[in-house]
Amino acid sequence: MADTRSASEKSAAHSRANAQFAASERRDQAAWEIIRAERAALDARTAKLRALRLAKEEADRIAAANAPQPETPVKPRSRRTTRAKKA
Repeated sequence: MADTRSASEKSAAHSRANAQFAASERRDQAAWEIIRAERAALDARTAKLRALRLAKEEADRIAAANAPQPETPVKPRSRRTTRAKKA
């Protein structure tokens, strides 16, 4: 079956198809840019929170090292009692 469309109709159809594909590519690219920006923001927030956590842990470690050790009372040892053997 022969194609009966003229060259200009074919060209117009080809142009419309290319325009659709190009629009789809632009939407995809915009979506990927949004995803990249969200990932970068998440990575930055994670790095900030990690740095804060590490700083707090270091401050806690220093405070614990400088804090006086509480004296624990020495408990007297209990004596074991032995039962008398039955004769």
